[in-house]
Amino acid sequence: MRKPKKEIQLTSYDELLGINEAEQNTLNQIVEVPLNELHPFRNHPFHVNDDEKMAETVESIKNYGILNPALVRPRAEGGYELIAGHRRKRGCELAGKSKMPVLIRNYTDDEAVIVMVDSNIQRENLLPSEKAYAYKMKMDAVKHQGIKEENAVSVDSADLVGQAAGDSGRTVQRYIRLTCLIPELLKLLDEGKINFTVGVSLTYLSEMEQIWVKDCIVSGASSVTGSMATKLKQYSGEGKLTELAVQLILNEKKTETGKVTLTEKKIRKYFPKEYNREQIEQVIYELLDNWKKSQ
Repeated sequence: MRKPKKEIQLTSYDELLGINEAEQNTLNQIVEVPLNELHPFRNHPFHVNDDEKMAETVESIKNYGILNPALVRPRAEGGYELIAGHRRKRGCELAGKSKMPVLIRNYTDDEAVIVMVDSNIQRENLLPSEKAYAYKMKMDAVKHQGIKEENAVSVDSADLVGQAAGDSGRTVQRYIRLTCLIPELLKLLDEGKINFTVGVSLTYLSEMEQIWVKDCIVSGASSVTGSMATKLKQYSGEGKLTELAVQLILNEKKTETGKVTLTEKKIRKYFPKEYNREQIEQVIYELLDNWKKSQ
């Protein structure tokens, strides 16, 4: 007698992702999750610091709890990946909480990156390095998705990336260039020891050339002005930048302009009250002419 054929069992998409039935039922719902099951977003570019703002967050959590649930997605290896809520999780830890309310969503990798960046990019006092790596991550995700506007007209990726923070495409591209800086120079930029425009110019230097610049700055012998950075970039592009050239460029002496400013308040006391501006200037010029002739 012929044996009946066994039905072929196909592995579901959720099973491939490691999402069990219980987790599937909690998708798009707010649930309480133990803190030890919440894991940071991979390569999360935003810093979580135990600073004054964190102290305020902790105090708020103690008094009112978490007012806005964190956003997470299931991990194939178990637990959940935080998309938005890293500071809230740290606040819960410092407040002595063991669980935290979260909203579970089943985002793709690219969707998760975009939501993660957009939920943080408008924060105050972001460091240049934070924006740089955040914009780079979002740019990569946007390019993967090939996102278009609703009218099906292609949008410049950089413009699209900067929309959430109100930054132009050019600004986004300049921030992304900062990821080409060596870590030491990027740290100096975050600390305000070199400015944004100078930092962008220095990204066009090779790694070794950047190390030479960093050594000059750290030694305290020099700072980098915009004109110096432009010259460094030019020499590098021409293949003429050496360690000695870097030292000479960064130690150029500024020429004194000889500019002198005389405020009306300072010189008014030397003239009668009825003298107007033109009369005062005329007297000053005459006195200067006489002084010059006497030299």
